[in-house]
Amino acid sequence: MDELKALRDKLWAFWKGYRRNAGAVFALFFLIILVILAVFADLIAKYGPMDTGIGPPLQPPGSQFLMGTDDLARDIFSGVVHGARVSLIVGFTAAFTATLIGVIIGSISGYFGGSTDYLLTKLCELFQSVPRFLFALVIVVFFGNTVWNVVVVIGILSWPRTGRLVRSEFLRLRETEFVMAAQAVGMSSARIIFKHILPNVMHVILVTASLEVGAAIITEAGLSFLGAGDPNLMSWGRMLHNAQAFLRTAWWMAIFPGCGIFFTVLSMNLIGDGLNDALNPRLRRIQRQ
Repeated sequence: MDELKALRDKLWAFWKGYRRNAGAVFALFFLIILVILAVFADLIAKYGPMDTGIGPPLQPPGSQFLMGTDDLARDIFSGVVHGARVSLIVGFTAAFTATLIGVIIGSISGYFGGSTDYLLTKLCELFQSVPRFLFALVIVVFFGNTVWNVVVVIGILSWPRTGRLVRSEFLRLRETEFVMAAQAVGMSSARIIFKHILPNVMHVILVTASLEVGAAIITEAGLSFLGAGDPNLMSWGRMLHNAQAFLRTAWWMAIFPGCGIFFTVLSMNLIGDGLNDALNPRLRRIQRQ
């Protein structure tokens, strides 16, 4: 019961800090609605995203087709709902991959320092010097443009930002008194990292991860827009690709998937701001004062 009460108090303290940012609260509710739409897309959408000839082609938004139809008479609403599923899967999975790699490399580099830090820092600089989008495009074209290849490529190319931030926090925290005391009593490096340092770096990791979700969604949309996305799935980027020739005659083909990308990425950035307000210990001290 005491552990449950402590957990409840921590969650309540987190929510009190998070809800101070009205934009972050609105973004969180938007994301929850989007996730529900993505999970239950097969039930919500009346037609499949690839179904053609379901009505008149290039039909404007109306009562029958809420977001209109495209040139092949596919339902835009069905495409947007199913495209949300693809974008969220790519965004969260790629961000998780990038965060995991960045945390591992950043923590090892920052804690041990010396030649280990030098080599891992140079590795990070090498990845940062590569044009991420162009390199992702080349890899996807050569190794296949399945959605999981896209996820792996984006995740592997996106870790340096997390790695550098985690490294800088480890460099700062390893000189603090509580870490030096743990070292003095003979505590293992792994235990110090996981029990004493990582919990104090979680606010940096979570905020950066939320930003990586938005960056991954944009990257996937860009690849799909250029025709390098998974051809078996309907994504927002692919819908924009299909809408290029109809921007003047059928504006709804581009505006709805474009708004999906814009508001989703904006929401992830606002959520990142809210997480920083709620989890950053420095900001919490300022707010209490």
